[in-house]
Amino acid sequence: MVVDKCVIDRSRRRTQGWYALQTYWLTANLGTLMNLDQYTTLRVAIDAGVARITLDNPPVNVLSGTLIRELHDALGTLQDDRSVRVIVFSSANPEFFIAHVDIHILDEMEELQEIADRNPDANLFQGVGELLRHQPQVTIVKLASKVRAGGAEFVTAADMTFAARETAGIGQPEVLMGIVPGGGGTQYLRDRVGRNRALELLLTGDLVDADTAAAYGWINRAVPAAELDAFVDGVAEKIAALSPELIAAAKRLVPPADLTDGLRAENDAWAELVSGDLPPRLMTGALERGVQTPAGERDLESVMRSLAATL
Repeated sequence: MVVDKCVIDRSRRRTQGWYALQTYWLTANLGTLMNLDQYTTLRVAIDAGVARITLDNPPVNVLSGTLIRELHDALGTLQDDRSVRVIVFSSANPEFFIAHVDIHILDEMEELQEIADRNPDANLFQGVGELLRHQPQVTIVKLASKVRAGGAEFVTAADMTFAARETAGIGQPEVLMGIVPGGGGTQYLRDRVGRNRALELLLTGDLVDADTAAAYGWINRAVPAAELDAFVDGVAEKIAALSPELIAAAKRLVPPADLTDGLRAENDAWAELVSGDLPPRLMTGALERGVQTPAGERDLESVMRSLAATL
């Protein structure tokens, strides 16, 4: 039945407007969703202007070559979708958000060169963070678990991070592998927490809890674990209710820092160190001691310090 708009009361108009908005979101997202359902290391769901990306790369969500490819593809697909205002990242693994970069990825560098070449001012690993830092949507990490090294760089590159007070931890332990961060970590940390705290975190390699990370400015805030889902949903929904123009204006007026020179220097330092004698020995020993398995990752720092003492 066709109803003349002139006789619809205000309540009906509001309801009709809500349904129209929902219909727009569903219609606009249909094509996008069809391109986002073929992944093996992540899952994407879109609802009411919010894309929720769940990282799912068992057993510990390492940042593998496949995950890097799929993140590039998903973020690239979402870039031009004006119906998506917010992207929320979470993990399917209750213990690990992203453990770190896959130790085996150095054997895949030739196959990943095409992705690395997409950003001439960054290496393969920095390219992930730079893609995230320049994403037009607001990017939010929901951190309920541990994240280290390349995973921590991913978290720091996002616009916002909210973490579970009781269960989340974040660290840059690359020094324990005989290297410095090579995915933007040195530059992102200095930008977030200042030089003195960045040096502390980079040189101790310690995993810090959510309250410390929030106090340092590494993340937005620590939230009780039982409240994390609802809190992040609330933030995402408030932002998604805004127009794309408002979001674009805010992000344009608070732009990410230009870190081109620092990223280049970081890559040079990382490349020199990783090609030395010690890092391959540490990486081999780490794998032998269970790193990249849940048992080996739970207290990675102790595993690596114990290993270093034997070399």
